[in-house]
Amino acid sequence: MLFKDQILFVLQHMKKNKLRVTMTVLATMIGCSFLIVLASIGFGIQETMRNEILNQEQITQIELWGNETLSDEDKTFIEKIEHVNVVLKKESINGYIHSKFEDREGDSNGVFIDMAAQKKLPTNLSEGRLPEAENEIVVGYHYAQSLLNETDNAEIERKSKAAQEQGSYYDGSEEGYKGEILNKTVELQFVDDATEEYSEPKPYTIVGILKKPSYDWYIDSSIMFSDTLKNAYPSITTSSTTLIYVDSLEHVLPVLDILKENNYQVYSQVEQLEELDLFFLIFKLGLVFIGTIAILIASIGIFNTMTMAVTERTREIGVLKAIGASPNLIQRLFLMESTFIGILGTILAIGVSYFISFLANAILPHIVSYALSDESIMEHDITFSIIPFSLIIIAGSISILVAIFSGWRPARKATKIQVINALRQEL
Repeated sequence: MLFKDQILFVLQHMKKNKLRVTMTVLATMIGCSFLIVLASIGFGIQETMRNEILNQEQITQIELWGNETLSDEDKTFIEKIEHVNVVLKKESINGYIHSKFEDREGDSNGVFIDMAAQKKLPTNLSEGRLPEAENEIVVGYHYAQSLLNETDNAEIERKSKAAQEQGSYYDGSEEGYKGEILNKTVELQFVDDATEEYSEPKPYTIVGILKKPSYDWYIDSSIMFSDTLKNAYPSITTSSTTLIYVDSLEHVLPVLDILKENNYQVYSQVEQLEELDLFFLIFKLGLVFIGTIAILIASIGIFNTMTMAVTERTREIGVLKAIGASPNLIQRLFLMESTFIGILGTILAIGVSYFISFLANAILPHIVSYALSDESIMEHDITFSIIPFSLIIIAGSISILVAIFSGWRPARKATKIQVINALRQEL
């Protein structure tokens, strides 16, 4: 029997029992699509978290641990490492800085920055420029919002109480200075660690405003000073941080390895990505395992269908053997039928899975936003389901192999039917 005739023979018998075959194909489709959609959730969550990390400006940044100030010798060594662009020293001021502007006051965190190194980096300003003199400063995006007068304080207190009664929180975004703060002069006072009192107020000109933070919940009212100003306040205590900026993401790990080999304690968010990928690999394998159970359940239907097919076609098998069909040919015919069922179910499952994935990504953000009463969720790029080609290959292979395995025993049973007994069976 030619291969083409074998295919026609199998299709003919599948058409004869189309109701039973259709239900078996649907069961296979449900099992396979369950596997794909379930695993796609793992891929979707992983992609969302990766994008969240990769979209941060600090992705090519390496942080040097420890509060000790980096020596000039160490800085020179690090700067000579290939692909290192900038070594930036930052010294965070311990304690608040008190601001006064017109009838408004506010407290902020402050940091001394190596402005020569900062200028080599891509701008982090929404407007203005970096300080060029000791009496010039850059302020955070929400600095003006932190400058409050008595009216603002009373209004914030009133709105906060109302929000607490409703079980929510008020961030004070409607209060604060609403005018243009750039190029304005404010008076600043530092805390003297020895006396724990504020220093004499001194005027500083705001020449730049930092970009809006990536996270909506983060209120940035910080103040950035040139590191040359630190000498004017010797009593101020600071916490030192050194940041190493690499030219591209792919070179972060090689630079990290070099620094670790030279006994530097360093950290980068790229390492977090590796840990994240390992976690999600295990997580996705677990989802695939659970989904495979659904396919195994569907295989019971395939086994039942093929067993019934052998029983119903016993006389036909006898005729095939009588005219010279080999056991291998008979086994192949039944295995082809179970394979066709697996292939049809897998093809339908792929289409259904992509449709469900599309609906999930389109509808679930609205449902979550409504359930949490938080419309800001819609602004985030959240992906609930992604179906990569590799997942299709894995799920399709599992589905088809299980279908073939389910038809193997009935196919073996068909080869053992005796010709005389088969021909004696009544129609």
